[in-house]
Amino acid sequence: MPLPNIPGYARLNKTHKYSAAGIAAAGAAAIAFAVVPGGNADAKTTAQDLPKKPVALTSQKADAQAHHEALVKQSALADKQAKQEAAAKKAAAEAAKKKAAEEAAAKKAAEAKAAKERAVKQAASRSAARIETVAATQKTYPDNLDGWIRESLDIMKKKGIPGSYYGIHRNIIRESGGNPRAINLWDINARNGVPSKGLLQVIAPTFKAYHVEGTAWDPYDPVANITAACNYAADRYGSMDNVNGPY
Repeated sequence: MPLPNIPGYARLNKTHKYSAAGIAAAGAAAIAFAVVPGGNADAKTTAQDLPKKPVALTSQKADAQAHHEALVKQSALADKQAKQEAAAKKAAAEAAKKKAAEEAAAKKAAEAKAAKERAVKQAASRSAARIETVAATQKTYPDNLDGWIRESLDIMKKKGIPGSYYGIHRNIIRESGGNPRAINLWDINARNGVPSKGLLQVIAPTFKAYHVEGTAWDPYDPVANITAACNYAADRYGSMDNVNGPY
């Protein structure tokens, strides 16, 4: 190690030399610290930079906070939109369900109405068919002496009253000449107040007693008069065919 460049250093004892060396070293260090270019400036700059670090940290924290808040808002908005979409889908599904139910009800009502109309038409058709059948099968008679006798014979046949066309016709011609409004105002019956009436000249008590159900209660009615007279003749003479004069 070179000796310090201190005057008289060679003459100093050992202790003094160490002291001098220490002082010299300390001085050299002080001088070196003082003469280092920018030494104090760097130290000052470093000291000035220290307060800026917390500022940078605070800015980063604020940015992070803002980013977090933005994410929260975005998440809330997404949730809101999702809820709105779900509500819209639910409303659409309910509307579709309601519409389907209304359409089904309308279809059912239309089918019921159509079925009712068909039933009415079918019933009317059956009724018309029955009327046509009855009309086709129902026997009709001309409104004259021939028709009156034939209708009376059909009723007599159902009731079991004997008689023939010829026997009835023969007695009608003798009694009234075929006039359903004929009346006898001069015989004993007329004098007794019960004149003979109609085609077969039947008095009221006889007509009432031998009236046949299903015919009119008017003694002047041709069919009622013939049928009642034949019923009386069957009871008294066995048949109108057996009557050949006043009875």
